[in-house]
Amino acid sequence: MVNSTLHYFIFSTYMYVGSLKYLYFLLTAMLYMLIVFVNIFLIVLICMNRSLHEPMYIFLCSLFVNELYGSTGLFPLLLVQILSDVHTVSAPLCFLQIFCLYTYAQVEFCNLAVMSYDRYLAICCPLQYNTLMTFNRAVTLIAGMWIYSYVKFLITLFLTITLPFCGNIINSLYCHNYLVVKLACSDIQVNNIYGIFGSVLTVLVPLLPILFSYTKILQVCFSGSQQTRRKAISTCTPHLASLINFSFGCMFEILQSRFNMASVPSIVRIILSLYFLLIQPLLNPVMYSMQLSRIRNTCKHLLSFKIKAGCKCQS
Repeated sequence: MVNSTLHYFIFSTYMYVGSLKYLYFLLTAMLYMLIVFVNIFLIVLICMNRSLHEPMYIFLCSLFVNELYGSTGLFPLLLVQILSDVHTVSAPLCFLQIFCLYTYAQVEFCNLAVMSYDRYLAICCPLQYNTLMTFNRAVTLIAGMWIYSYVKFLITLFLTITLPFCGNIINSLYCHNYLVVKLACSDIQVNNIYGIFGSVLTVLVPLLPILFSYTKILQVCFSGSQQTRRKAISTCTPHLASLINFSFGCMFEILQSRFNMASVPSIVRIILSLYFLLIQPLLNPVMYSMQLSRIRNTCKHLLSFKIKAGCKCQS
């Protein structure tokens, strides 16, 4: 039966785990709190330390804000569903989660693309870097990629919301646009065409500057001195690791949602579907804080200052 005014969706992937749900809830809540803590800590660290008010760290701040945004789009509803015996979600909340998670993925790719271009300018054009990449230009790039991501997916979401639905069972742990569209009774050709077009834009727009930037960086590494190669590797390693990890996570989710993976154990499917939403928000702040010496030194300075202050108070 066609239901043009659908009120709720049902998640079918949650397994009955009995009393273990409290353990899963505790572990998930601890992971969410850890993600929130490390990302907020680094955002505050960058904002409060004037020596870090440079384009590279402004882009990192935007990346950490996006990790908070994507995690908040997933974890609160996930925690509610873990404790609940009836795994339903209201239609407006489901569409809101779709919007948050898809724009999170788009912003993540765009942010990584802008960061790769910034590294290209720093390594390949060091003398012109301060002229080519000013603070205002960095802020403009960040605002542009967030606006672009929001506008592009608003069209996708509008096409989904206006569909009449024949069912309300989503085979996932969270709301997924493609799985919701599959529940529609009417012709979804427009959704499919724009979905393919949007997916190409999601990948192609960030991929072009990434490929261009790293092609130029590799040319400099092969033709430059050992010191130049060492600097390029230390600067680009966390960015490349983040890019590869997120790309594989998104690929896992696409395979999970679009192909029949019934032969794969359910726990493996669950891990694959959540991989890019669980690992990336924790991996980025930990990896960048450990790899980038200025962030690492600032953290050490803060810790030593607090220890000294504590010793003075005790004395």
